[in-house]
Amino acid sequence: MAVDLVPVAPEPREVLRALRQTLDGAGPALALGAPDGASAPAQAPSGTVAVVTTSGSTGVPKSVVLSRSALIASASATAARIGEGRWLLALSPGYVAGLQVIVRSLLAGHEPAVLAGSFSPAAFAAVTASKHSSVGGTRVAAFTSLVPAQLADLLDAAETDAAVADALRAYEAILVGGQALPASQRERATRLGARIVRTYGSTETSGGCVYDGVPLDGVGVRIAAGEVQLSGPVLADGYLGEPDRTAASFIVDDGTRWYRTGDAGEFDAGVLRVTGRIDNVIISGGVNISLDRVEAVIRERAGLASVVVVAIPDERWGQASAVVVETAALAEIGADSPTLLADLRAAVGDRLGKPARPARVVAVDRMPVLASGKPDRAAVRRMLAI
Repeated sequence: MAVDLVPVAPEPREVLRALRQTLDGAGPALALGAPDGASAPAQAPSGTVAVVTTSGSTGVPKSVVLSRSALIASASATAARIGEGRWLLALSPGYVAGLQVIVRSLLAGHEPAVLAGSFSPAAFAAVTASKHSSVGGTRVAAFTSLVPAQLADLLDAAETDAAVADALRAYEAILVGGQALPASQRERATRLGARIVRTYGSTETSGGCVYDGVPLDGVGVRIAAGEVQLSGPVLADGYLGEPDRTAASFIVDDGTRWYRTGDAGEFDAGVLRVTGRIDNVIISGGVNISLDRVEAVIRERAGLASVVVVAIPDERWGQASAVVVETAALAEIGADSPTLLADLRAAVGDRLGKPARPARVVAVDRMPVLASGKPDRAAVRRMLAI
C-alpha cells in the first residue's frame, strides 16, 4: 500500500500546516527539498510523513523516506533527553533539522516561533525576546536548533550586542549539528552562558540521534570495520525508488537493522567520538591521512573555524592537502597565505605528524556553502579545478 506524495515548498508556515495533517494521518506524505523541475514518484510507502531530498556536500541527490514512527520516536527521545517547551525554527524545514523542530513543537502542543527571512543575530534576538517568554505567567522552557555557522555569527555579535547575548542565554538548550562544532566555538558559548548540545545524526536517522556523544534512548551505536553504524526506531525506511542504494546503506545483522553512516569513529564507555569521513582520506607518500582530522586541528585556531581542507594532486607525494580560507578571515587574523601556511604546517605536524602537513593555503572571496549552511566541498574542489 502506498500514500500520495505531494511537493511542499520549504516555507515554514506551509510545512507546518501540511505536517500537522500528515502527522495526524489525515494528509499525504510531503516531498521536501526536491530541486525545481525534478521528477519524482507520485507515491511513497504507507506510513511515510516526508521524503526529504538533499544533495549533501557530494552533490549526489538522495530522497530519504521518513515514517511517522521514526520522526515521532526521534522527537520523543529528544524530549526525554532535554525536556519539552517552545521551539524557535531558525533552519529551513526543507532539511531534517528544521523539519524536526516543527515535529517536536507539534508533539509538545506548541506552534514554533519562526525566524523568517535571512538569518541574522539581530532577528534571532528580536524573535527570542518577543516569543520565548511565558504562558499564563509560567515560564516555558525554550529550545532551538542551529548549524555552527549560525552559532558563530551569534557569538561574534554577542561580543558587542547585549540583546544577542541575552537571547543565547534564554534557551534551555541549543542543539548544534549538521557539521562538526569547533571546540573553540563551544568554549566561547559556554563562557557566555549559552547551553549548547552537540548533536550527531543525519536525514537517515531522522536528524540528530546522538547528543554530546551519548545516543538517545533506543538508539544503538557500533563501530564495524572502523565505521560508525546506528540502529533504532529513528532510522529512515530507505531511499525512495532506490532499492539497491537502500540495501547498501541499511543492513540487517542478526535481526537488527543498522544504518552505515560512512563516518569513522570510536565508541568507548557509551560515548561516541566521530573522527571524520571514511572516504575523506588521502594517501600522501604512502601514508593515510584523514583530511577531517587536519581540518579539525586547523579550525581550533582563532578566526579559522570555517576553513575547508581538500585534497590536491602533488607531483612528489601523489596527494597533499590545501587549506581554503576566506580572504576576510586572513585579514582578520593579520596573516598572509605564506605566513599562515608555515604556522599551520607546524601545528598540524606537531599533532598529526609531518605527512599530514598541508601543502597550500588558498584564499577565496567567499566560501561556497549549501543551503543547509554546510561547506559545499564539491564546489570548493571545482574552484581549485581539482
